[in-house]
Amino acid sequence: MTKTAQHTVLKTENLTIGYALKKQQTVIASNINITLKQGELIGLVGANGIGKSTLLRTLTKVQQPLNGAVVINGVSLAETSYLELSKSLSVVLTEQPASKNLTVFELVALGRQPYTNWVGNLSNNDISIVEKALLQTNIQPLKNKKCYELSDGQLQKVMIARALAQDTNLIILDEPTTHLDMYHKAYILKLLKKLSKETGKTILFSSHEINLAIQLCDKMIVMSHSQVISNTPCNLISKGVFNELFPEDMIAFDEKTGSFRVKQ
Repeated sequence: MTKTAQHTVLKTENLTIGYALKKQQTVIASNINITLKQGELIGLVGANGIGKSTLLRTLTKVQQPLNGAVVINGVSLAETSYLELSKSLSVVLTEQPASKNLTVFELVALGRQPYTNWVGNLSNNDISIVEKALLQTNIQPLKNKKCYELSDGQLQKVMIARALAQDTNLIILDEPTTHLDMYHKAYILKLLKKLSKETGKTILFSSHEINLAIQLCDKMIVMSHSQVISNTPCNLISKGVFNELFPEDMIAFDEKTGSFRVKQ
């Protein structure tokens, strides 16, 4: 049986990211060519300060590229309005929600804003989509709780549910496991894996949990000082890409176990 070709959801074309101040440019990374396919879970990894957040801000149109292009669903990001973008891309940031006095249902329902009328009334279809997002993230029992009553792990699931309710085919998360213990880090990343397969959504997240990402991701984007490279975890391991991430006198990557270890 012939395998159906996966739709390309996002790609970059010779992208250069960084900052432009007056006439001076500070380049963070250049020649970035990545392709994200439908239904993939992709982990963006690299050392602190390498530019992961800058790349995510550029992919989400928060920050302009210095050169090159970002294309989402076949349309250049530069030619996409913010309203159109909100129907193709949803973002989960590390910042806490502005008002924790909302109930879980109310916060998840904010994901429907791109589709509701100007007074924000929810249709029956909107309510159905919100209820489905609550179910997909296993937080239905929390729907009437105030967000200030939730643990960090529960709140992160609520933010993921809001992104699901936005009904985009691409979800980007910036450090979704920050402030979580090891159990909840693994839980959140396994949830993202499950959602990418069950919903067909493309999910890209940045993380310092490189060992977990290697185990769970379909594809990874690795940022180092010399390059930005994207491939499957197995191919990245075989090419020795992870060896470039940290000073070799301190941390080594064990290709046999697919994990990092501290040198004694």
